Amino acid sequence: MRNSRRKFMIALWALGVPLGILAGRVAAQAPAPVPNRHPSSKDGDDNPNAPKVDTKAILEANQKGIKKNVERLFQLASELKTEVEKTDSAQVLSLALLKKTEEIEKLAKDIRSRAKG
Repeated sequence: MRNSRRKFMIALWALGVPLGILAGRVAAQAPAPVPNRHPSSKDGDDNPNAPKVDTKAILEANQKGIKKNVERLFQLASELKTEVEKTDSAQVLSLALLKKTEEIEKLAKDIRSRAKG
């Protein structure tokens, strides 16, 4: 039984190696797929009919949003501080406290994303 299994494995290997080499050569000769491009789009050319993006207005809007979010963040942090001082967090942790921390995290992430641009 061992000999028959060994002969089967050798035959399988002897058949598989040439087929693998042949498949590799065929795949290497196949042309690379060409990505589909829109006929009106060209490399490096912007559409002249496209609306112009006013980067200055976008940056100013980001600046206003950051200022507003920082003020809200400061207010929430102050409220959180007073709430922590009121409660004994060793015994009980209030839901309002957790909700404030979640809102602070969201604001901080929004400020960070706006600051990155």
